[in-house]
Amino acid sequence: MSAERKAVVLLSGGLDSVTAAAIARKDGFDLYALTFNYGQRHTWEIAAAEKLAVLLNVKEHKIVSLDLTAFGGSALTSAMLVPKERTLEAMAGEIPVTYVPARNTIFLSVALGWAEVLGASDIFIGVNAIDYSGYPDCRPEFIHAFEAMANVATKAGVQGVRTAIHTPLIAMTKADIIRCGTDLGVNYSQTHSCYDPSPIGESCGQCDACLLRLKGFTDAGLTDPIAYIRRAGRAAHS
Repeated sequence: MSAERKAVVLLSGGLDSVTAAAIARKDGFDLYALTFNYGQRHTWEIAAAEKLAVLLNVKEHKIVSLDLTAFGGSALTSAMLVPKERTLEAMAGEIPVTYVPARNTIFLSVALGWAEVLGASDIFIGVNAIDYSGYPDCRPEFIHAFEAMANVATKAGVQGVRTAIHTPLIAMTKADIIRCGTDLGVNYSQTHSCYDPSPIGESCGQCDACLLRLKGFTDAGLTDPIAYIRRAGRAAHS
């Protein structure tokens, strides 16, 4: 019997993270899912992550609480308004107020600690640098720098056991991500991407996350299976 191949996967409950997790599973890893309740306004994604963890048959799923509202600085962790109906050009041209300061640095650091405890040398994160909102901690430069740091910051690294940060989606379009996940059997109806959902969890259809997601499904020739209050400027149909 072969030894267990463990991987820590960052599972937000969104489209990208579940696709990255599905790729890790396809590659033969046993999944240890990590979700963060960091005070985000879109807490519906946590419930989505719990459902997805079951569908992915993960070995263990941890939900870690971090209060990033103590610092604020983002529309996701404060009372700032979430931008709506931005163009793709605007998304590419500036870092939006939905950027949470150092979020992926914090998340990957916690994942690194758990990976070391598990004896896992692989961490998967669903960052993307093509169809995204311009976040600096979704770029290859950040991932390479964090991986280099990880391998000098841990007991495992000092003892010659290298940690790899896997970013299988980083150079994929949103449409390519959706096609890949669909081929792998991902149930996107259980995912949540919206930054500003309704009190019952319906996606707004107007924030950057919704617009990029809807464009991705359109470009992939597929229909997004989740409920929206509005779809790209018009009333949504359930």
